[in-house]
Amino acid sequence: MLKLVSMNETLILIFQLIVLLFSVMVHEVTHGVVAHALGDNTAKDAGRLNLNPLKHLDPFGSVILPLLLALPALFGQPTFIFGWAKPVPYDPSHLKNPRIGAALIGIAGPLSNFALAIIFAVLIRLLASLVGLSAAPMLLLLNIIVFINVLLGIFNLVPIPPLDGSKVLFALISDRYLGLKIFLERNGLLLVLMFIFFGFGLLIPIVRFIYSLLVGQWALL
Repeated sequence: MLKLVSMNETLILIFQLIVLLFSVMVHEVTHGVVAHALGDNTAKDAGRLNLNPLKHLDPFGSVILPLLLALPALFGQPTFIFGWAKPVPYDPSHLKNPRIGAALIGIAGPLSNFALAIIFAVLIRLLASLVGLSAAPMLLLLNIIVFINVLLGIFNLVPIPPLDGSKVLFALISDRYLGLKIFLERNGLLLVLMFIFFGFGLLIPIVRFIYSLLVGQWALL
């Protein structure tokens, strides 16, 4: 029998969507900021160095996938919201060292998510030390922010295009692996989707370990 979502569950889902949207926007803007710092104005000229959601929404990653992941909640099952934004463009020809520059631009996105996770984990510890579990609702919301950002950071380090980990991988491997690079770039989207639906569980223990490390005894998820 279909179990209707309570108002609290609905509000939490909405909050997860808002956190996801904000976090992926920060992620993508950080790519553009680093690219700009390295001499490439492509993202700036495209109007992507801002937090306007309309500039960053990806139809599948920002809308369809998060809604699909939210469906189990309609049946009373635990779920989490996940997705991504439209990649920020950059022109490697504007970089002094295209390979290293691409890696720095790529790693900046996950690092921004880890930074957000650390900031809100510190807030959790401060709030909990001041008022304890009497602030449980607020602590839960802050926990969601930390968890989603750790998840985004770890997922984007997977070395499959167009994920950021591929930029780091391509900067580390030599040109003799050009065939591998071409294969990954041609089939990246398909490989990412396969990983999401069949291999994503491999990341969860890593995500939970880092999340628990950050929030300590105040982990509520």
